Amino acid sequence: MSPAWHCAVCGQLERGLPARRRPGPTAGRVTPSRRTTVQHPVEAIYLDHAASSPQRPEVTEAMARVAGLPGNPSATHAFGRRVRALVEEAREEVAELLGAEPAELLFTAGGTEADNLAVIGGYRALPRGAGVVTTRTEHAAVTEAVGRLVQAEGAELGWAEVDAGGLVPPAALAGVLDAWGSGGGAGPDAGTRPALVSIVWGNSETGVLQDVPALAEVVRAHGGVLHVDAVQVVGHAPVDVAASGVHLLSMAAHKVGGPQGVGLLVARRGVGLRPVNHGGGQERRIRSGTVPVALVVGLAAALRAALADGAAEQARLRGLQERFEAQLAAVAAARVTGAGSPRLPHVSHVTFAGCRSQDLLFLLDDAGVAASGGSACAAGTSQPSATLAAMGRGADEAASGIRFSWGWSTTVEEVDRAAAALPGVVERARVAGQV
Repeated sequence: MSPAWHCAVCGQLERGLPARRRPGPTAGRVTPSRRTTVQHPVEAIYLDHAASSPQRPEVTEAMARVAGLPGNPSATHAFGRRVRALVEEAREEVAELLGAEPAELLFTAGGTEADNLAVIGGYRALPRGAGVVTTRTEHAAVTEAVGRLVQAEGAELGWAEVDAGGLVPPAALAGVLDAWGSGGGAGPDAGTRPALVSIVWGNSETGVLQDVPALAEVVRAHGGVLHVDAVQVVGHAPVDVAASGVHLLSMAAHKVGGPQGVGLLVARRGVGLRPVNHGGGQERRIRSGTVPVALVVGLAAALRAALADGAAEQARLRGLQERFEAQLAAVAAARVTGAGSPRLPHVSHVTFAGCRSQDLLFLLDDAGVAASGGSACAAGTSQPSATLAAMGRGADEAASGIRFSWGWSTTVEEVDRAAAALPGVVERARVAGQV
C-alpha cells in the first residue's frame, strides 16, 4: 500500500507522494508544489483590493460604449477627432476630481510606468549634481527606478528613514536635505544641490498615510521636487493635488475599480520632466504611445464612481477596518501594523507571531479567503518585508505579515467570515512553523 501521512498544515491525508516530497526536515512547510486543488464549501472572499479591485459595472458599461469606435486619437480626420474628444473629456473630468489642471495629466500604462516616469524623468530634468531621496518603504516601482538611476546614471542616493509607526518625520526629511547641501529657496531650480524626493503617500503594504503637505513644504523650502506615489490613496482618502503642494503624483485605475493597464502621472506646471520612453510624444511630448481611449474612459468612470459619495464610502471602509481589527482579539499574538499612525481605511496589515506569511496565505486560500503577503508586485517573494524591517520589526515578525484589503464590493458579512476563519488558520500555521 502507498505510504500515507497527514500534512501538519492542512491536516489532509496524502498518499503515494514521490520520495522527494515525503515527510522530511521540511515536512510541514507549505510550498506551491505541495498544493492540492480544494473546492471551497462557500463562496470565496476577496480581501485583496489593494492589489486590484474588481472592475465596477459602470466602468465596464462606459468602456463598452466606446470600445468599438474606430480612429487613433492622434489622427486629424473626423474619426480621430471624435475619439480624441473622448480622451480630453476624460482628462478634464479626472483633473477636476483630483484638484489638478487638465494640461498637467499624462496618461500612462499604469502606476508602475507613472512612478518610473516621475522618478527617472523628474531626476533627469534637474540640474547636474542633483540627487535622489527616498524611503525604505516604497513600492518596487519606485525602489527599482531609483536603483536604476544610481547604477546606470551615477545618481547619489539619500535615505529618509521612517519611524516605528512607518511615518517620515518632516524634521528628519529636512535634516537629510540639509545634509545634502541644498541651498534653500523656492522652486525646483533653487539651491545648489536640489533633489528628487519620492515618498509613498499611502503605503501599499501597511496603509500608513504620510503627512504629505508637511513633507511638501520641507521639500519646497529646500528647492527640491516631490513625487508621491498615491496609487493606494486616490479614491480612498481625500486628494487635492494643488492643495497638497506636491510636484508629481501617480495613480492607477485598477485600484479604484477601473481597468487594469492604465494610470496617470500628474506633473504640475513648471516642473521639469524628461521622456523615459521614446516615440510619437503623444502626451505633452513626454510620454509616447497611442492613448488607449477605452481604458482612459474607464479610468474616468472609476474615479467618478469612487468619489461620487467619497466621504460616506471612506467612512464605510473605515467601519469595515475597525470591525475586522476588533475581531483579531480572538487570535493570539496578532498585531496590527501602524495601529497608532494615520492609515488608509481599506487596508489592515497584521503580523502573526510564530507564523510564516506563505503558510498563512496557503491556508487562508484553502479557507476561501484571498489576501496578500504585501504589495502584489513583491508578494511572490518569501523574503521578510523591507517595510516592516524599516519600521524596526525583527526578521521573524517581518516574515509573518498578511495584508487584508477591502473595497467597493466588500460586505460586512464577508469581513466577518474572514475574521472567523483566522483563529483556525493561524493555529495550523503555527504548527507548520514548528516543523
